[in-house]
Amino acid sequence: MPPTEHTIKQFDADLEHIRSMVLQMGGLVESQIRNALRGLLASDADAIESAIALDRQVNEFEVEIDEACAQIIARRQPTAGDLRTVLSIAKTVTDLERMGDEAKKIARTAKNILDRGQLVVPRLADVTHAAEVALEMLRTALDAYARLDSVAAQDLIRADEQLDIEFRAIMRQLITYMMEDPRTISPAIDIVWIAKAIERIGDHSKNIAEHVVYIVDGTDIRHTKGQAGASLA
Repeated sequence: MPPTEHTIKQFDADLEHIRSMVLQMGGLVESQIRNALRGLLASDADAIESAIALDRQVNEFEVEIDEACAQIIARRQPTAGDLRTVLSIAKTVTDLERMGDEAKKIARTAKNILDRGQLVVPRLADVTHAAEVALEMLRTALDAYARLDSVAAQDLIRADEQLDIEFRAIMRQLITYMMEDPRTISPAIDIVWIAKAIERIGDHSKNIAEHVVYIVDGTDIRHTKGQAGASLA
């Protein structure tokens, strides 16, 4: 039996509700990252605890949205582009949840630094800049998702290389730092963990952009350096 107009409208409403929840989850993850970074940069214990506590809400969003996706597949049995959208939403939610995990890692490392009373943190300015790049990538990915903007998404995918370059530079500098003064090994390792978490946040933002391209163009551009092929729609 072909779907009725009412069924189609209900499906669109269900899908829009899920998309709205994803954007709420994305905003929560961004707040979590910002709190973790504020805790690190300002030695703000409250911001650190807030970032850690927000992880539970992020996880709850993941469970709720995954269940909503499962329900919409079971009830509506979407096909073609609609099914592609639902599956991509589920993948986007996974990337957001993992970003939340990275934010929690940053917060916990910041807490360790604060508990030790450490005053000098190596390469902190470089890490701060990398963090701003990663946050801008997340904002751009969420905006591309909200507007289903494939062009902006592909631009973001290409821009991910900038963050990778910054991460590698920070690693080289920290290795030199530790070699020159072994007393700095412990704080330098803390920054290694933070820098890696920031780099992973950028990777997950790129993944979301790839999901947007898949939704809009029907093209899976993972592992292709962002070069989209012919549409599969």
